[in-house]
Amino acid sequence: MPRLRQVPKDEATAPIVTTMYDWLFDGRDPVAEPGRWDGTTGDWWTVFALSPDILDHCVKGFGLYQSPTRALDPRLRELGQIRAGWAAGSQFVFSQHAKSMRELEMPEEKITHVPAWSVAPEGTYDAAERAVLAYTDSLVYDHGRVPDELFAELERHLDEVAILELTYITTLYFQHAVMSKALRTEFDDRDDPVVEVPGPPGASAMHPGSAR
Repeated sequence: MPRLRQVPKDEATAPIVTTMYDWLFDGRDPVAEPGRWDGTTGDWWTVFALSPDILDHCVKGFGLYQSPTRALDPRLRELGQIRAGWAAGSQFVFSQHAKSMRELEMPEEKITHVPAWSVAPEGTYDAAERAVLAYTDSLVYDHGRVPDELFAELERHLDEVAILELTYITTLYFQHAVMSKALRTEFDDRDDPVVEVPGPPGASAMHPGSAR
């Protein structure tokens, strides 16, 4: 379950919430009857409904990146989004944008090699795609610390408007990945795998008889 309360349909009064509930859940109460056509529970929507202003801002962001007026090729956009999801450790963002890549009829190997794109078989990604993936890693892993050589390579393939759009959309989805993990929404409702593994009673990490 998410870490924050979900808003049931009978408490939803803001137009943005009622509109999205009716559209995404076919008129059902998404708390009492969770689940969407894409296999998600839909609890991202019911949690973000706690703040209709924030939900509205998010929905406008979804419309912005999908707008046909974007200069950025949607296939490159999706590579940035899915890699941001992987790099941030968000199963939700990664999984959703794997599906989005298929909707754009991108080859399956471009999806399956995202986790280790830098060593993908030759020809999996073209030069522009590799530049986008490397740029995404600089945005997410290095928090925007982009080497000049990498940026120059990106400029070989994208104009200034497309680079700005790529930067905004990719970091937007880094944000979504972080939020989903923190709030444990959707496929990010997972226990942290890094825990102490119990040993025998009195077990020590030091070998018996070693210096302490």
